[in-house]
Amino acid sequence: MMKIAALLAVGLGFIFTGAAHAASDQQTLVDEARSTVDHLKTDKEFGNALKMLHSARAVLIVPNLIKGGPFLGGEGGNGVMIARDDPGAQWWSYPAFYTLASASFGLQIGVKSAEVVMLVMSDKALHALEQDQFKFGAQANLTVVTLGTNAQIATSTALNSADIIVWASASGAYTGLTLEGSLVKPRDSYDESYYGRPITVQGLLNMHEGRNQGADGLRSSLMCPPRSIKASRCLFQNGKVSS
Repeated sequence: MMKIAALLAVGLGFIFTGAAHAASDQQTLVDEARSTVDHLKTDKEFGNALKMLHSARAVLIVPNLIKGGPFLGGEGGNGVMIARDDPGAQWWSYPAFYTLASASFGLQIGVKSAEVVMLVMSDKALHALEQDQFKFGAQANLTVVTLGTNAQIATSTALNSADIIVWASASGAYTGLTLEGSLVKPRDSYDESYYGRPITVQGLLNMHEGRNQGADGLRSSLMCPPRSIKASRCLFQNGKVSS
């Protein structure tokens, strides 16, 4: 009996160690997403994205889009999407995990990785991204605008009509990313590992069913309002944001 108990304890140890390792992978991705948001706030290559973030319905962040990586078609990266009930609302959901993949993103020669930020500006764009698979270019009713340093001079008409606004930066330089034909897919297994139970993308982003304090730093960073509206520094403490 003692031998069986010992074997059971060892087996449970492997299970918990594996679960902890899996969760650590997701936490690393969440932390990297927060760094990308911080980069968005300070890197001039992101143009006026910080101001536009105030009006976004959701944001999809891919901290490390890899050229020639082990993804469908050869290029891609993992990311997180975080949403809120209404544009301009203070409170953001906990993140849902995603993968972005393509045969080619059109990265410039010499660029092997990039940070990507997608501002989801409309409900219909959010609902499309919440499906099992979203393909850029396949939804004729969605307008996608890809911007970099030219965001400062983009017409207000183009930005106001966009359903998704995209920035990509590699080592502080705009990459000229091409998303046509690329796929966005939820990573349900990542969600389950991070939250300890199966939760749908809609449950995370719309119903606020998931909670993991490891993502509070990311949520806090997104809660910080644009510099043009309020002081850029804010903190997340006890479920509240203070500036």
